[in-house]
Amino acid sequence: MTITSFHTSRPGLRSTRQQMSAWLLTSILLIGFVFLTACGGGSTDTGEVQIGLTDAKGDFATYTVDVMSLTLTKQNGQVVETLPLNTRVDFAQYTDLTEFLTAATVPSGIYVKGTMRLDYSNADIWVEDETGSAIKVSTILDEKGLPVSELQVEVGLVGKTQLVIAPGIPAHLTLDFDLKQSNTVVFDDNNTPSITVVPLLIAEISAKKPKKHRVRGPLKEVSVAENNFDIYLRPFRHRLSENARHFGVLTVQNSDETVFEINGESYRSEAGLAELALQPARTAIIAIGDVRFNPRRFVAREVYAGSSVPGGDFDVVRGSVMARTGNILTVHGGTLTRADGTVSFSENITITLDESTKVTKQLSMGTFAIDDISVGQRITVFGIARPGSEPDVSFSAANGHVRMHISVARGSVQGVVFIPEQPPRYPFVLNLASINGRNVSLYNFAGTGIDSSNDATGDFYQINTGNLNVTGFAVDSRVAVGGFVTPFGSAPADFDAQTIVTMPIE
Repeated sequence: MTITSFHTSRPGLRSTRQQMSAWLLTSILLIGFVFLTACGGGSTDTGEVQIGLTDAKGDFATYTVDVMSLTLTKQNGQVVETLPLNTRVDFAQYTDLTEFLTAATVPSGIYVKGTMRLDYSNADIWVEDETGSAIKVSTILDEKGLPVSELQVEVGLVGKTQLVIAPGIPAHLTLDFDLKQSNTVVFDDNNTPSITVVPLLIAEISAKKPKKHRVRGPLKEVSVAENNFDIYLRPFRHRLSENARHFGVLTVQNSDETVFEINGESYRSEAGLAELALQPARTAIIAIGDVRFNPRRFVAREVYAGSSVPGGDFDVVRGSVMARTGNILTVHGGTLTRADGTVSFSENITITLDESTKVTKQLSMGTFAIDDISVGQRITVFGIARPGSEPDVSFSAANGHVRMHISVARGSVQGVVFIPEQPPRYPFVLNLASINGRNVSLYNFAGTGIDSSNDATGDFYQINTGNLNVTGFAVDSRVAVGGFVTPFGSAPADFDAQTIVTMPIE
C-alpha cells in the first residue's frame, strides 16, 4: 500500500470551535410552547413547557444521580414545579441528544430563575483513568470537603436570558449544567478517584445549534390519517408499566424518512406507522428525531417499539465491542438494564452470540448477521444476563437481538492510502485516539482483518469514505468520523464513514 499525504487549509474553523464549545456544555433544554387554556372561572393563562435533558462529552463513563426537583420561579416569586416525580438520570448518556423530560402546564408570566435539586445519596459515577479504564467513584464531596447528599443548583434568568411565557408565543430556554466545570476529579497514589462537586448552571434563551431529541414512553394512540402517534412521556429509567404516572403527552410525526424497528423487524415510514397501529396501547416506544417549527412539531428519524425497547422480557446491554473471539464479544464500560428494571454499570461484560441472534442496523432496512458485528462497533444487545454475575457480567444473546448503532472514531489524519484494486480504493487513514469515547488502547483488533496481517490497528486505521470529500482535511488535523465498523474478518477498510467533522486542538 502507498500512503499519500495532502496539505490543505481547514475551512470553517470558527464554526467548528463554536460547535465544540457547545459540546463542552452539559445542558437541560427547555423548549416552551404556550397555549391559552381556561382555568375554572378565572382569567389565568397557562402554557405548556416541554422540558428536555442533555449532556456534553466528558471523561465520565457514567454519571448517574437522582433529579428530585426542577422548578421555575416567576418574577412575582411564584415557584412552579415542572417535574411530576423524581427521576434517575445518567448525564453521561446524553452527549449527542436531548431527552424530553416532561410536558408541564405552567402559568404564563415572566420567569427569572431555574432550580434543579440533585440527590447523590445513591449516585453511580465512574470516571476514566489515564489508561482509559473506568473506575467507580466512592468519595463525592462538596466545596467544603464534606460528603455530598443533596445539592441544589440554580441560575438567574435576567436580561437576555429572561423567560417569558405568553399564550401562543413559543419560548426556548437552555439551562447548561456543565459537568466538567461542576466536577473536579482527583486520583490518589493508589489510582482511587474522588470528585468535588460545585454545580454550575448557564442559561441561554435560544439554542444556537439544533440537537437530536429523544422521547420515551408507552404508546397512547396512533393516527394513520394524521400520520402521527401520541405517547405518554415516561423518560430515562422509569418503568413503562401499566397505569404508571406519566410526565405528559407528546405527538410524534412520521415522515418519508422515518425508520421503524418494531419487535425486531424493520419498516419505513407509512408501513412502520401501519404496523405500530396494530400494537396494543401502552406498547413501549422510543423515538429519536428533531423539533421543527412553522408549525411546531416533533418529527421522528427513528422509532423503536415493543421488544425493541429495553424494559420488556429481555435484559439489555449497551456498550462498545472491545474484542471478539469467535462468537464471543467483550464489552468494557457497558450498561446492563435487567428485565426487572434495575440498571448497573459494568467494566467487563462478555456477550455470547448465536446463529439465532437477530441483527439490525440503526437507520437501515438491510439484512444483517452476527458476522457484521466487529471490534469498535457500538451495540445494544437484548438477551439474558446470568443472575448474580456482577461485577463481571456473562450475557447470552441466543434468541435475542443485537442493534448496531452509529459509532464515532476520533483521531488525527495521516493521509490517504492507495489500494491497487479494480477499481482502486483510497481509504482515509487515521491515527486513532478513541472509538466511542474509549481510549483506543483498550481495543483488541485481532480477527478484524481478512488475515492477521490486515487486522485493524489504532495507528493506521483505514476509513472507507465513499462519496465523502476528504480533501479539506489536512494531515495531522484532528477529526471525528461517524459511521459503522466493517464486518468482522473483512478489513481493510476498517470503518465505513457517514460523516467526518474537524475537531479543534485541545
